[in-house]
Amino acid sequence: MKDPIDIVVSALPALWMMDTGRYVVAATLMTIVLAVFWRAGLAERKLQARHATAGDIRREVLLSLRTCLVFTLVSAAVVYAALAGWLTIYWSFKKAGPVYLVFSLALMLVAHDAWFYWTHRAMHHRRLFRLFHHTHHLSRTPTPWTAYSFSIPEALVQAAFVPLFLLVVPMHEIGLALFLGIQIVLNVIGHSGVQFHPAAFGPGRWMGWATTTTHHDLHHETGRANYGLYFRWWDKLMGTEHPDYRRKFESFARRQLTTRSEQAAVH
Repeated sequence: MKDPIDIVVSALPALWMMDTGRYVVAATLMTIVLAVFWRAGLAERKLQARHATAGDIRREVLLSLRTCLVFTLVSAAVVYAALAGWLTIYWSFKKAGPVYLVFSLALMLVAHDAWFYWTHRAMHHRRLFRLFHHTHHLSRTPTPWTAYSFSIPEALVQAAFVPLFLLVVPMHEIGLALFLGIQIVLNVIGHSGVQFHPAAFGPGRWMGWATTTTHHDLHHETGRANYGLYFRWWDKLMGTEHPDYRRKFESFARRQLTTRSEQAAVH
């Protein structure tokens, strides 16, 4: 059998392409969507009056590419650990079927949200903020390129979740790929600076348990509150949701409904 280290080394370029590619593709597609539909209504959904500068975006891209390198090294460690039998990534459904794939993916998303909330909140502690999280908050007005704009210590914290989860819960490679895809898509939407979510995502509505762009944008704008990634559960439970979230989200939701009514009247 080929030496695991040789396998990992030969896999490094592919791992780098996967970790970097998902960031570049997701952020690029969101940037294109914003540009194409800006005058068609997205401009009215912009959450902050301030605009990110070209310097902001350049910094975000460079820092995110550095983060992708950190993620690649952690991915290489995951591959080695899987080859060594320390954790389980399976490649066929003979070991566990599609039902387990769906269950494990849902569990991974819930666990990741908890990991993100508590590590994110910890990194806002005054003794940890400058080392871990200050770099990310240089983006007070976030853009799609902000998604991975981390310091190296924060990038390591974010990357650590996957191997720690895999030590406990075996995952199918498809489930792991879906998790990584969902994570970056929602991350980019959350940093887009534009309220894409319809009224159904508002507090008290049937999708109100999910976070929205407004939810995370408030976190960047104020530098506090709204620490959750996918769900509002932990912020609600721990009393860390921004008090203006409901008002701000509903003001944009009403604006969207008004725009639709005006468009319907014209036609």
